[in-house]
Amino acid sequence: MDTSKSHEIIVNETAPLLPAKGSKKPKTPLPKLQIGILITLQLSEPIASTSIFPYINQLIRELGITEGNDAAVGYYAGIIESLFFAAQALTVLRWSRLSDRIGRKPVLVMGLSGACISILCFGLSTTFWSLVISRCMCGFLNGNVGVMKTMMGELTDSTNMAQAFALIPIIWSLGGFLGPLMGGTLARPQDHWPALFSGPFWRNYPYFLPCAVAAFLLALALVMMTLFLEETLSTNRRPKFTSTKVGVPSSPDRESLAQQSMANISLRSLLTPSVVIPIANFAMLAFLDVSFRVLLPLFFSTPTYLGGLGFDPTAIGKWMALYGIADGIFQAFFFARIVNWIGPKRLFCISVSCYAPLMAMFPIMSWILRARGEVDHAITFALLCHLVMLVIWHTTYGTIFLFITASAPTNNVLGAINGLGQTSAAMARAVGPAMATSLFAASKQHNLLGGNAVFVILIVLAGGLRWLASQLPDEVQDRDE
Repeated sequence: MDTSKSHEIIVNETAPLLPAKGSKKPKTPLPKLQIGILITLQLSEPIASTSIFPYINQLIRELGITEGNDAAVGYYAGIIESLFFAAQALTVLRWSRLSDRIGRKPVLVMGLSGACISILCFGLSTTFWSLVISRCMCGFLNGNVGVMKTMMGELTDSTNMAQAFALIPIIWSLGGFLGPLMGGTLARPQDHWPALFSGPFWRNYPYFLPCAVAAFLLALALVMMTLFLEETLSTNRRPKFTSTKVGVPSSPDRESLAQQSMANISLRSLLTPSVVIPIANFAMLAFLDVSFRVLLPLFFSTPTYLGGLGFDPTAIGKWMALYGIADGIFQAFFFARIVNWIGPKRLFCISVSCYAPLMAMFPIMSWILRARGEVDHAITFALLCHLVMLVIWHTTYGTIFLFITASAPTNNVLGAINGLGQTSAAMARAVGPAMATSLFAASKQHNLLGGNAVFVILIVLAGGLRWLASQLPDEVQDRDE
């Protein structure tokens, strides 16, 4: 036997299969076209969901549900939002599991179609129960968020995952800018542009226009997704996207068998500490964040004599749009750099700590308004300080998505893991709006802690999230190893 060949075989067999722990892998380029299509699809979701925020409280007043009691508006606004998430919690895991079997694209088609139909029904609603039914329909048919995160995880690896997942909060922030701006501007068009919208239809359905525009964007996203987005589930991909590893034989039958066995794995076997801890953090984060999101427009629209700012829908839309665009710009330019600089766990802990001052700013603004008697530059400065804390708080989403995605033992159960996370978040979001707005209304009606009991309770709960954050692993696990 040739000694040189023998030596080469020994060297090859004894060479380490994994790179040294200290060595850094070269960064894999992002698949820009597919990522671009995916984030465009994600953009349509927050636009549609946040476009109702500027006018939902006024709509409830006009329906006469509260019989003129402005303090009770929060109860009904919270119920509408909570029922959406309650409906989503019942079905989102089933949609995610279904996407592990039939593919990601068919589930996205059904979800986008359902969202499009439900937002049109919302715009045509003239009673409280029709509002409830349309929002529940949207929740039942909407499994898109978890599936899109799964696709994002399948399109990336450990070297570019932070860069890709940084785009998710950017897109939601951009949607949080465009949605309220669109909703606040287009609501009641007969008042703003009477020459164009003077017919009886617009008098009977004054909030249909923003819903119709949101439905059009969803339909446009559906067409683009159908034509251009590639399937990421391995057994449903086109052959050119099937990947193999050097030295490991691969065939469609073998890959299909592995896919089916992993897709049918029991959920209980996935509930390991490495999976449960990130999901628990995500659920608590979702609860606190959705509570803030429903309290913000409610605080803006509440009359000044009840401790709010008394803004109209147009002003609410503009301020929420500013919050969204500033948030998106910060996430776009700084999130990935900060994660690389201080690490995901430290960033998450710092961001969670910003929730307490974020809540404390609400009673501070009420006190400033009472002291000065009007909304002036002092309130504007306080709102800008509020914005800074919100931007830091929202880096929590990008970081927790990294931990959840990395917790999946294989890509074949990534849909199930994201489904579990999204189900937990949906359950938290189902409780959050009703609880937060009801506490807000009760605080104002009964003057609990000077009308600020809701903010004190949420600050205490934020302390629980800070403890949960300390239980996360120090580093994001490399799924490629």
